[in-house]
Amino acid sequence: MHAFDVLGDPVRRRILELLTDGERASGAVVEVIHEEFGISQPAVSQHLRVLRDHGFATVRPEGTRRLYSVDPTGMREVDVWLEQFRGFWEQRLDALGTELARGRRLGSEDARG
Repeated sequence: MHAFDVLGDPVRRRILELLTDGERASGAVVEVIHEEFGISQPAVSQHLRVLRDHGFATVRPEGTRRLYSVDPTGMREVDVWLEQFRGFWEQRLDALGTELARGRRLGSEDARG
């Protein structure tokens, strides 16, 4: 499964968003996802497994609990793929920065009168 196939699912994206705040117990993830998407604990567990199997999440046992966190490995594949497009938006961001600086400069000149 390609990284974008993994991330194409809104439930898995939401789980990753939850994990960006830090390590979470699987039960806490299930609670939020069930509330937001109405899916069962076994379904959430399958999504967690996909994330884990494809390098997007890690799991650490702590007693009877399973604690999940983001694994940056999966995001590297996404980052590598996006690299080919960065030039498009970096040029535009640089141009925007130039225009903003020009506007600030002109604004300060107008203020001095």
